[in-house]
Amino acid sequence: MPNFQYRARDKSGTLFSGSLETHGRDAVASYLDGLGYYPVSIKQEGTGFNIDFGKKFNQIQPIQAKDLIVFSRQMATLVGAGVPILSSFDSLMEQTTNYRLKQVIQRVRRDIETGSSFSGAIEKHPEAFSNLYVSMVRAGETGGVLDEILYRLAAVAEQEEETRSRIKSATMHPMIIVGTLILAAIVILTWVIPKFEAIYAKSTIKLPLPTRILIGINTIFHSYWPVMLLLVAGSIWGLRHYVGTKAGRQVWDRLKLKIPIFGPIFLKVALSRFSRTFGTLIRSGLPMLETLDVVSGTVGNVVISDVVLRIREAAREGRGVVQPMKESLFFPSSITQMVAIGEETGQMDEMMTKVSEYYDREVDHAIRNLTSALEPVLLITIGTVVLFFALAIFMPWWNMMEVFKAGGP
Repeated sequence: MPNFQYRARDKSGTLFSGSLETHGRDAVASYLDGLGYYPVSIKQEGTGFNIDFGKKFNQIQPIQAKDLIVFSRQMATLVGAGVPILSSFDSLMEQTTNYRLKQVIQRVRRDIETGSSFSGAIEKHPEAFSNLYVSMVRAGETGGVLDEILYRLAAVAEQEEETRSRIKSATMHPMIIVGTLILAAIVILTWVIPKFEAIYAKSTIKLPLPTRILIGINTIFHSYWPVMLLLVAGSIWGLRHYVGTKAGRQVWDRLKLKIPIFGPIFLKVALSRFSRTFGTLIRSGLPMLETLDVVSGTVGNVVISDVVLRIREAAREGRGVVQPMKESLFFPSSITQMVAIGEETGQMDEMMTKVSEYYDREVDHAIRNLTSALEPVLLITIGTVVLFFALAIFMPWWNMMEVFKAGGP
């Protein structure tokens, strides 16, 4: 459907503008009339044959975490200052640079204008607002602390974005090394081995095993690369499809927790997110069972999510949350003791905040030591690959005189 830019006045004569995606100008006029506004001008966007490639790119630009962080902080400031929510959305539409988020804000404003709540309006846009975001906004609306909730959402998003950035930064150097190693292997297989193979073909002596393996890899690489490409593409597609199933996701998430070096980091990040979200929602006034239900869908790992659901079931039966934490074996005794104290004293939100801070420190320590932990693995991998190529290429040269004699007249 085309998008229309409109300008209109309300009953007091105040002029405002906006845009609406609908079937035609009459539909825009009817929409404005239904709201009691008088249209001044209605213009269709994108008429003619000119293509604005910059705008087309913006339309497919994804909504990133940094966009939601800025949105949350700006919205919190406007709400805290007492600005009416519709006026707040007008201001945000002008300041937002992400085209897709701007369109979402426009639709959310339209829904609120027709009587929807803030949480109800953003719930219609899961591509921009997660279940956690919607639930916390709903809790903020219920408790009258929407501005505080939005600030907390921004802080949580910033924390997770910083963690992701630090993990990427810590793994950048190993990824460059591995990429260079793969590139070197491709160069050797493409240009070096064919020349050696032509020389070895004239010899009747048995070549060393590493050389035969490398020649075999070279033959497969050159003769069957379309099949190999299809196999790789098919394997990737099959793996993605399998992980998309419930059973596949269970296996994949359990495997991630068992990966050496990275597994403990994944676990600590998930438990940190669980603790921080749990404490924030409890502090916001959301009931315990609803809090656990929301948190189970936001930890990012179905194995931990199942643990949270077991905790929810125990809380529903009146057995508390400590025992299922102990049974899961994911929470150390020091953490379960802190949670038990919070449960007994009624200060669960404070204790869960302390737990999240503990895991944040653990994640920080693990990320800082990630590079040093990967160094031995990289050294062994690089040494093995280099040794294999060296033996495959240079072992025949040690008996090159014999090769030439065997190939001589």
